[in-house]
Amino acid sequence: EILQETSYQEVSEVLERVASSCAAGAWAAGFLTYEAAPAFDPAFRTHEPSDLPVAWFGIYDDCESIRLESFAGPSCSISRWNLALDRRDHARAVQTIRDLIESSDTYQVNLTLVLGASFSGEEYDFFRALEREQGAAHGAFVNTGRFVLCSASPELFFRMRGGRVTTRPMKGTARRRPLHADDRQARSRLWRSEKERAENVMVVDMVRNDLGRIATPGSVRVSRLFDIETYPSIYQMTSTVEATTDADPIDVLRALFPSASSTGAPKVRAMEIIQRLESTPRGSYTGAIGFIGPDRQAQFNVSIPTATIDRQTRRVEFGTGGAIVWDSRSESEWEECLAKASILPASLSLPWRDTRSSVSEPTAAPRPRRSAGHARK
Repeated sequence: EILQETSYQEVSEVLERVASSCAAGAWAAGFLTYEAAPAFDPAFRTHEPSDLPVAWFGIYDDCESIRLESFAGPSCSISRWNLALDRRDHARAVQTIRDLIESSDTYQVNLTLVLGASFSGEEYDFFRALEREQGAAHGAFVNTGRFVLCSASPELFFRMRGGRVTTRPMKGTARRRPLHADDRQARSRLWRSEKERAENVMVVDMVRNDLGRIATPGSVRVSRLFDIETYPSIYQMTSTVEATTDADPIDVLRALFPSASSTGAPKVRAMEIIQRLESTPRGSYTGAIGFIGPDRQAQFNVSIPTATIDRQTRRVEFGTGGAIVWDSRSESEWEECLAKASILPASLSLPWRDTRSSVSEPTAAPRPRRSAGHARK
């Protein structure tokens, strides 16, 4: 069975049917877009969704773990990427957020850039190219028919096994460097950066608060703080927050969505600012993709970086972004967005910073090989 809705008003009904199916022994795999957020709290503000379903889940009899086959390269082509927000508008948005922080209106706001292009070829090859470039542990490929989601996410939204919930919010980024000594310095600077640590701690505190809504009293704890994870083109700072709970996976999803790392602090006000400053819906970007199974098990990513391909219009959208805090500067924030976008396969067109320079290519750092699970009927 396939369950889907294009309006956030019906998301709760979809999730209730998912819950009842999984309680009966089935598995569910699918996604929620960022625009599903008002279903969980009427105070959350987003743009009106596009044609992409805000909630989509397939119901399966069982699941199977397999190892991905070898991949030679993408048999697809993409036109030159266009930005929904150009560099000048992005700088103005960064300054607006800094002004709001200065007036104590907010503390942190995540600002997104949406890239759009024409697409032709095999969607699954494009996903494998992203997965190869990123080497991330929480990738996902979702084929809904008209829309195809290709996620190379490094961020765990939450994992649930019985009564134990683990989240790993990600905040803090540094670009990898070609020379070994420079690369080590980039990693060290990220770990020592007061700005990046402040961003990370804000998100950790929000996750602790969100988990506290469904956790056994006194069980929420930060088990790891300021870990640095290594990817081919960037370093990312993560922390781990855990809790025990009597809730089911749907209640955990309701408590945590959207992820604190994709909004800002405080969440409600940050989402109002995002709606004001971003000109288009985010769609799959900063939503969540994952599965729910029997016996209170579930796992979802934060769908960054994620591309959505519309087979009807032959268009692809790809999101990138970062957290803006008081000591953010537009130049470095723009560079961070482009660094995250550098996982786009080098053989495909990339967005230009200006008429003279382009997004830096990924370094030749070793890429980890990982296996991935696929849901099967």
